[in-house]
Amino acid sequence: SSGINAEYGGLGIGTIVHICSTASGGNVNPAVSIALLLDARISVIRALLYIIFQFAGGFAGAGVLYGLGNHQNITVDIAGANSYDPDMLNGAQAFFLEAFGTMFLVLTILASIQEKRKDTKSYMTPLAIGISILIMHIFLIPYTNCAINPVRGTVWNIITGIATDQFWVFLFGPIVGGIVAVPMFNIIFA
Repeated sequence: SSGINAEYGGLGIGTIVHICSTASGGNVNPAVSIALLLDARISVIRALLYIIFQFAGGFAGAGVLYGLGNHQNITVDIAGANSYDPDMLNGAQAFFLEAFGTMFLVLTILASIQEKRKDTKSYMTPLAIGISILIMHIFLIPYTNCAINPVRGTVWNIITGIATDQFWVFLFGPIVGGIVAVPMFNIIFA
């Protein structure tokens, strides 16, 4: 069910961010890594390494899951695949939704790690991130299955052989959303 997927998606990613926070600052999303690079919070080299390892981890994880499953009749509707119904949305609308969802996530992250706050090193940061992902899953799953992460939006579709011309929405929509969030945060919210 969409509700269960949303709960596990948001809370699961919040937990992963917490687990990885010491090693990588919790960077598990290339769109977030690009945003942090643009906000001068990580170096170009670090951003590139994060992105390489994020995609490598995505392919490794998707490969393991694919290897464990019975996938003779894979369709675009399989759990985890990102797509949109062209009868409901066009490509520009799906792109906007993915960009908006990622922008919301990156704004949450930038607000949560802002140095002006006294609580930036607390357990509230991964919780806030997880809740923002939960909210976006509730909102976006019916439309795009909520990627808001270029790895999540593309890797499973590639591994399963069901990548379509919609692939570009899920690769670039989140990246654009992350890029837009940085000046928006610094101009409006910082």
